[in-house]
Amino acid sequence: MYTFLILLFVIVAILMTISILMQSSKGGGLAASFGTMGMGGVFGPRGAANFLQKATTVLAILYGVICLLIGFIGRPSGTESGSVIQRELQRQQTEAPMPVTPSEEPYQAPPTTTPSPEQQNPSPNQ
Repeated sequence: MYTFLILLFVIVAILMTISILMQSSKGGGLAASFGTMGMGGVFGPRGAANFLQKATTVLAILYGVICLLIGFIGRPSGTESGSVIQRELQRQQTEAPMPVTPSEEPYQAPPTTTPSPEQQNPSPNQ
């Protein structure tokens, strides 16, 4: 369903772009280069403009509706709303801390040796 809506969304966006570009502006615009004057024979002198306006309106409404549907369907379900940081802090508080297991041998500090007086003050003869 999601893929179908995305495909429909792209098609509607392309059609809406074409219908907007085909409409004649005050300066003739892009519509004159595509021959909207020839469309006047099919739709009547003012029929092409009315048809393109109605088509643009319908396509714009479809575009908006499809956007909303994609937003509702594409949203992941089962997630909480709120801050990601707050959820992470709650998760860390509820998790039990890792148990600390004592090692088999207790830690022994290296032996401390104090230097002898001779090592502290070397004689000038050496």
